[in-house]
Amino acid sequence: MCHGGPVPTTVSLPDDWPAHPDRSLSLNRMGSFDWDLVTGLMHMDEAALDVFDLTPAEYGGRPESLSPRVPPAESARLDAMVSSALKSEVDSYGAYFRIRCRDGRLRWTHTQGRVMRGGDGRPHRIIGIVRDATEELSHSAERLGLDEERRRQTSVVESTTAALAHARTVQDVIDALGDAHGLERLGSMGMVMGLVEAGRIHLVAEGPDGSFVPGTRYTRIDEQYPMSEVVRSLQPRFLDSAEEFAQGYPALWAKISYMRISAAAYLPLIAQARPIGAIGLLYQDKDGFTQEERNLLVALGSSIAQSLQRAMLLEQEHDLAEGLQQAMLPRRIPAVPGGEIAVRYRSARMGQDIGGDWYDVIPLPGGRVGAVIGDVQGHDTHAAAVMGQLRIVLRAYAAEGHSPGTVMARASVFLHELDTERFATCTYVEADLSTGVLQVVRAGHIDPLLRTRDGDCHRLPVGGGMPLGLSAEFGRLEYPVTTVELDPGETLLLCTDGLVEHPGADLDDGIHLLASHIRGGPADLQLLADRLCEIATERGGNDDMALLLLRRRPAPAPPGGGRLQQHVAPGDPEALVAARHMIGAAVRAWGARERADEIELVADELIVNALMHTDGPAIVTLRILAGHERRLRVEVADRSSALPRRREAGDSGVSGRGLMLVDRLADVWGVEPRGSGKCVWCEFVMG
Repeated sequence: MCHGGPVPTTVSLPDDWPAHPDRSLSLNRMGSFDWDLVTGLMHMDEAALDVFDLTPAEYGGRPESLSPRVPPAESARLDAMVSSALKSEVDSYGAYFRIRCRDGRLRWTHTQGRVMRGGDGRPHRIIGIVRDATEELSHSAERLGLDEERRRQTSVVESTTAALAHARTVQDVIDALGDAHGLERLGSMGMVMGLVEAGRIHLVAEGPDGSFVPGTRYTRIDEQYPMSEVVRSLQPRFLDSAEEFAQGYPALWAKISYMRISAAAYLPLIAQARPIGAIGLLYQDKDGFTQEERNLLVALGSSIAQSLQRAMLLEQEHDLAEGLQQAMLPRRIPAVPGGEIAVRYRSARMGQDIGGDWYDVIPLPGGRVGAVIGDVQGHDTHAAAVMGQLRIVLRAYAAEGHSPGTVMARASVFLHELDTERFATCTYVEADLSTGVLQVVRAGHIDPLLRTRDGDCHRLPVGGGMPLGLSAEFGRLEYPVTTVELDPGETLLLCTDGLVEHPGADLDDGIHLLASHIRGGPADLQLLADRLCEIATERGGNDDMALLLLRRRPAPAPPGGGRLQQHVAPGDPEALVAARHMIGAAVRAWGARERADEIELVADELIVNALMHTDGPAIVTLRILAGHERRLRVEVADRSSALPRRREAGDSGVSGRGLMLVDRLADVWGVEPRGSGKCVWCEFVMG
């Protein structure tokens, strides 16, 4: 019956309450009730109480007193029906429902009520009858039961299949079946599951909390356990009673009898005609299995097996792809003079969602280092393979001494000619941490972030070109180089978009959120990298992620042996600008700040002369010479054997001043033949 009703502030019953039933009702196994909605009281005559198998002493005068006889599902259905009648304009309702008799049997009952409304249209009373419908439905009850059972079976299969549809790991399958909703769908109080591994059964789900039986984590298939039996026979095993369970498996029953299991169903999980595991469903207050229930569980076992096999294959593919990618990432990060590096890689959650993210650290001449972060389009093993090839050519182009813009352009041409439709985004940084000079090139990638010495963090805008592969396809191979200086204690962060993407937020919001985490993160570089990865995992992103942190360590000026080198190609103004930055930063870092302008001017003059009067590149080298006085030596080498000579300035006053400047500003200078070329050098005494 319906529960509840408004609680009155004062008791005021109708004058004719309760209504007097016709004697014919009781003769026809009918009873009557009169439910006052204002007070919540409901009168039931003896015949009505007899229908509910209750005595007058057991009835408390309110609908709640009927709860022991009305199953929760039936009560909820009746509540909804009565509430609908009260809210609508209908004056009557009727329904068949089941009650549980004193002996535990279920029997059909019918109720019909008439809603009484006041002058304002609001309901205030329900008068009706209840009757035993067992005889009426004797011929159709079986048919109704079968139809209801079929509907229930269809619902269980559909809901369980829907829950398993998104399972991508074995644990996902276990969670979908073993949580409260899954067990409710199956009508079970607990579940156990085992997987066949090398002739043994590995228990991966152990039933209700605290129910694990010691010694059963791994069991042999030939042992006397129900899961072992169904794996051996490929047939389900239904245990209809506790006695049958105890008789068939006494050793196991002795350890789980406290769980009050009254029935159990063990099903083999068969995929492609071979057993991959077994599942056991445990029940309390259940008296055996009907044939329909057995058919349902066998069908569910087949569906579970297919989902489990799919999850196992996805895990295997994931492990394979992750192993492939890990093999392509650098095994060892080289030590960086004057700096510290932290790198991290986190694969996507599952399946083949793994592929093109990578990082790399490339040792370069003169103590410099190349730092790379990139992402090949796609999430599959092909993306991982393309990434491996692209990483190799980037290393090769960088090691050849090309400028960062040229390295990126050549890598784009390589990817375009690789006979793949994939493109890649990338950021390449050529860093000299002894001076702090960074040359940054960006190909369609997200901007780096910079963490200052005081812990603040902001985005570092970097001019960029098109992604690798696309720039070659569209003939737009220009990659501007942004030169910045990294102060001692500052940290540069490079990452792929898996670290900043957030469900429901755009990329800029993700970058701002990442910057806030960096501000509040640990000062230790390795701990900071770990924390950022943890945050990305907690956020639930489903993309792989690569991270590279580069910090410049504070270091004193070198007492001797400091050396930097820069290649400047002809017709490459960006390389010339980068060389000027390197020279200026080195002079300041090495303690020659008072002579910085002189040194920069002389070095620039030598570089320009080499580029103007030779066909090849100029190689600029700065060194600290140890001795009784510290000297800074500038060397500019080229491929021409023709020696420079001093000339008087022309009429225009522009040409002919180069060596005059060198002679006047440098403490000493000279020319050395080197193979097929030469080297013009000059030295400055450092204060």
